[in-house]
Order: sequence, then C-alpha cells, then structure tokens
Amino acid sequence: MELGLYTFADVDPNAVNKGAEAKRRLDDLLEEIQLADEVGLDVFGLGEHHRPDYMASSPATILAAAAVKTKNIRLSSAVTVLSSDDPVRVFQQYATVDLLSNGRVEIMAGRGSFIESFPLFGYDLEDYDLLFAEKLQLLMEIRENEVVSWEGETRKPIAGRGVYPRPLQDPLPLWIAIGGTPQSAARAGYLGLPLALAIIGGEPHRFAPLFDLYRESGAKAGVDPKALKTSINVHGFIHDTNESAADIFYEPQAVVMNRIGRERGWGPTNRAHFDASRGPRGALFVGDPETVAEKIVANHKIFGNDRFLLQMAIGPMPHRDIMRGIELYGTKVAPLVRKALTPSEAGA
Repeated sequence: MELGLYTFADVDPNAVNKGAEAKRRLDDLLEEIQLADEVGLDVFGLGEHHRPDYMASSPATILAAAAVKTKNIRLSSAVTVLSSDDPVRVFQQYATVDLLSNGRVEIMAGRGSFIESFPLFGYDLEDYDLLFAEKLQLLMEIRENEVVSWEGETRKPIAGRGVYPRPLQDPLPLWIAIGGTPQSAARAGYLGLPLALAIIGGEPHRFAPLFDLYRESGAKAGVDPKALKTSINVHGFIHDTNESAADIFYEPQAVVMNRIGRERGWGPTNRAHFDASRGPRGALFVGDPETVAEKIVANHKIFGNDRFLLQMAIGPMPHRDIMRGIELYGTKVAPLVRKALTPSEAGA
C-alpha cells in the first residue's frame, strides 16, 4: 500500500500582506514535499482552491517546482477542480510536470467541495454535474489520443486537433476523488479509473460500501480488477506521543472545521468530539507512530485500499511540527505499516 500526504496549503486569511503570507507558505510547502521524498513516502498531493484561506490555486505550478527538487515521490493534484477548468490545459500542464518529474505526476480530478471557482471562471452552478461529466470525458479522450475530436454542450467542439506535449507516462494517471456520493463511486468504477475517497468525519467503516459499489460497477463494465485502485484520504497528525499529537493538532484543525462549518451550517466542534474522533473507530488519525500505524492497518483491513493519504498541514499548523510529523511518518509509521502488511499488499 502506498503511503502519502496531501494538503491545501492553508494560509492565514486575515494576513495584512497576503503576498508575504503566500510566499511563506510556499517556501514551507516545498520543504515539506522535499522531506516527504527524503524519508521515503510514496505520494504528495496538493489541492486546488480559490479562497483566501488556501494558497494553492495553481497546484501544477507548485508541483512543477517540487518536481525538480525531488527524486522519487509521486506528485498529484488533490484535487483538480475539473468542472471549472479546461481539460486541454489541465492535460498540458500535468503532462509538462510529468516530463519535469521523469514520470511521477498524477491528476486527481473532482467536482470540488467549494464553489468559488465556478463564478470566478464564468460557469453556472446549475451545470455542476454536466460540467464535470463532459470535462472528464474530454480529459479521458485527450489521455488516450494525441489528435482529438470531441463535441459536447459545455464548450465548443474540437475537430481533429493535436494536444501537446505528451507525457512520459502513457496514459497519464488519472484518479477520481469523491466525498461520499454513491453515483460518483459507481461512475469511477464504470470508467475504470482509480478512486480516492475523502473521509473527514464520522466512522470510516460506514464508507466501505462505496468501495464495494465501485468494484461492482467496474466488474459489470468488464473493467480489469487490477485497474480499480482505491485510496482513502483523511485528516491526522503524528507526533512523539499521543498527547502531544492531540494537543498540537486540535486547535488548527478546529479553526478550519469551524470556519467551514459556519459556511455550511454545521455545529461547532470541541475537544471532546475531537478526542472521540481520534479513537479506534473515528475518522482522525492522530497520535504517536505506533497508534497511527495500527489505525492505518486496521482501516486497510476494512477497505482493502491501495493508497493512504494523510492531511496534516491543516490551518495554522506550525511548520516545525509538520516537518516533525513528516519525519515520523516516513521513518516510523511507514515501516510499521509495511511490516504489518503482506508483501503483495504492501506494494510500494
């Protein structure tokens, strides 16, 4: 099983000098990706957002910088908001990063959990589902064919035009990311695309039927089961003790969850809820290396997932603590997880 990290590159939305704040976070982020590579983690994902609390509106640009600073780690969007982007440009950007990285880039495409990009780029939210379906279809067409002919409702047709550059990887890896919608899981299976499931609340085992639906949909479509790879993407933090991990992570995570909760009508979180969520059946992977490793292995038994991605850099998390968490993840947690799994399951 591949082990990795993802982040949205959180910044202080109230910073007076937003350029300086973005520069600080970008410098820290590149150090974090480099360290993840050095300690042997498999994947680093970077999410696209268009809000004042997140810096990475252009993940491909940042991943290009990371590509020339790293050697082995795979570099992925997490996610690309495909509904409000141009699939031609998405492919060209990530194909370029693939060349820079010597074949280590991936696209993780999703509809987006926030809606700011739709009015920003002139799209109607009433077309939310149609935009994603058509643009995913076009992106898949570009992956498969150098010269593309395509027609749909959401953009002008393409009549026999070449799309360049072509990536080193053929085809360029493409994952679908979902937040819990059964129809989205079934669509990914039908299309034979790897599926990443975000679990940021509740009890993870309740999400397992989505992977069952995904695999059943793929089987009905005649997809090779080996193509149906899965990932779970979660919140968590690793530190030297369970107590220090919880104490460091609680406040930054609560700041973000409460901010989003106010926008969406959720009730506020609190320390009691947080502590319950980091228990064996909860969605938070917070603790010392042994505790987090045990929970990763336990959830692998539930999901049979091929990849596990952890979001540690949430909200105002201190850079030094993120770096310590990455160090422990690669040097302590990863070896424990890989030892616990059989060679055939451990993969990378």
